Amino acid sequence: MKNNSTLPTQLLNTFKVLYHEECAVHELNQNLQQYFKSYQTHSEIVLLCIGTDRSTGDALGPLVGSKLERMYPTNCTIYGTLDSPVHAVNLQETLDRVQDSHHNPLIIGIDACLGQFSSVGKISITNGPLKPGAGVKKSLPEVGHFHITGIVNIGGFMEYFVLQNTRLNLVMKMADVIATSLSLSIDKSQKKRYNRFMR
Repeated sequence: MKNNSTLPTQLLNTFKVLYHEECAVHELNQNLQQYFKSYQTHSEIVLLCIGTDRSTGDALGPLVGSKLERMYPTNCTIYGTLDSPVHAVNLQETLDRVQDSHHNPLIIGIDACLGQFSSVGKISITNGPLKPGAGVKKSLPEVGHFHITGIVNIGGFMEYFVLQNTRLNLVMKMADVIATSLSLSIDKSQKKRYNRFMR
């Protein structure tokens, strides 16, 4: 029987879950592992956590980066933390540094976004590059082989003001879920890679 455990990358589906659901970390972890299986030819993982700590809503990316740094995930480089954020001004410079410093990395973009009221609090994993700045009408370079986004507030009007007035409690809790899920799935994928190598 044919083994379908590894999907071709073009068949990976978008996954969404509310951050406060009891199963959120488990389901994100499981779906991230499927993504890592499908991109297993890459030699290392680079996380680009985009955003700024100058705006509560836009701090999701750097919060994830800082939380992940303290979890020490294996074979993973993190760009974008509270200490050293990656944002509109230095995004291209950071992408150039990634290209110069890493050989065949799997790049994962992480960012906050705005959406419908009913979707606030949802975390998504989507195949293909992230388009940072789209929610605030900015044209920035696309990022990543796949990306993770969290809907932190309502979009459609006064986007900068909305991001500035997003509840920190929501953003912190979403960052906890994303960082924990990534740490678990990265460690699991690296153990599987090691086991294949040792056979």
